[in-house]
Amino acid sequence: MKTLLYGVGVLTFLLAAGYVSAGERPISDCGERIENDGYPMEEHTVTTDDSYILTMHRIPYSKKTGPTGDRPVVFLMHGMLSSSSDWVLMGPGKALAYILSDAGYDVWMGNARGNTYSKKHKYWPTYWQIFWNFSWHEIGIYDVPNMIDYILKYTKKSQLQYVGHSQGTTVYLVMMSERPEYNNKIKSAHLLGPAAYMGNMKSPLTRAFAPILGQPNAMVELCGSMEFMPSNQFKQDMGIATCQATSPYAEMCANEIFLIGGYDSEQLDRDLLEHIKATSPAGASVNQNLHFCQEHNSKKFRKFDYSVIRNPYEYGTMYPPNYKIKNALAPVMLYYGANDWMCDLKDVLQLRDELPNVHLDYLVEFPKWAHLDFIWGTEAKKYVYDKVLEMMIDYE
Repeated sequence: MKTLLYGVGVLTFLLAAGYVSAGERPISDCGERIENDGYPMEEHTVTTDDSYILTMHRIPYSKKTGPTGDRPVVFLMHGMLSSSSDWVLMGPGKALAYILSDAGYDVWMGNARGNTYSKKHKYWPTYWQIFWNFSWHEIGIYDVPNMIDYILKYTKKSQLQYVGHSQGTTVYLVMMSERPEYNNKIKSAHLLGPAAYMGNMKSPLTRAFAPILGQPNAMVELCGSMEFMPSNQFKQDMGIATCQATSPYAEMCANEIFLIGGYDSEQLDRDLLEHIKATSPAGASVNQNLHFCQEHNSKKFRKFDYSVIRNPYEYGTMYPPNYKIKNALAPVMLYYGANDWMCDLKDVLQLRDELPNVHLDYLVEFPKWAHLDFIWGTEAKKYVYDKVLEMMIDYE
């Protein structure tokens, strides 16, 4: 109750002091934002093999071209604590989803279990801990394959192009490791800020908590996981208020982003901060975060470590098995930055050397390029998206 009253007090002070505006609220819903930007939008629901109910957002065609008939399909998968909103947040001409739509693609955006748009299950409510008993392993073996199957069946296509950012790259590699038959459904995969090996990450937040949270963890699974950084209306309102460009706390909001992905003040539009806060964090499970912490500690790309007590039951071995990167046979394009605190150059190069079919090894030509610049960088089109589109066209 004290926290609530304090938050209301801060919000009231900021409004009264004139630091923030009580005017039009940034759009928090992805579908509403797409329609507000003048593009057609569809919502599609997918039920996974383990009964999670996911929402996808689709831009079937561009407002610039109209319904031009047969269009190649591209699937965009977000990172941890993100959602489909991140692919449209920067608006027409800048956001990747709109750029691909304008270029003639049928654009589909996925949402992983547990985020804002995928908080349903056929049997379990979200206040049951069992709902949250998953990491990004389950997103890779269930969510992504089931969404791809739905898209291909709906569009009557046999293949699509894949674009993932951060965890969206992790789950792609998990899918290919565990379900290699999906290689046949991918024309090409574009991995932005590829997150597999994490041993050299520089993110101070992760490095601070990984020694504790990244230990083999049987109890969290036995007792039940929970939601990590959930979002609600009050938190969104507080974030929007404190992160407006006119707010004295705007720079604090920017530093929060920099602490995660790396400092790159030149690529962050301060006017975008309140829109970011309207949609992020979008929620995830605690186990997703723990799994990444384990990756940092072990310096391996492997399955969730339950402990030597439970691992033999889960895997038949004392330690979790490594993912089979060699199974990722579809053409892969790697895009990474020199200033990425989550995906260090050494870790990306280790992944590159183990992947069997890398068709592009692209270090972004901007020295300060950081992890979140791939989705929110003001010059993402110039430094990354134009290259993605160029490579995608080559595989049509």
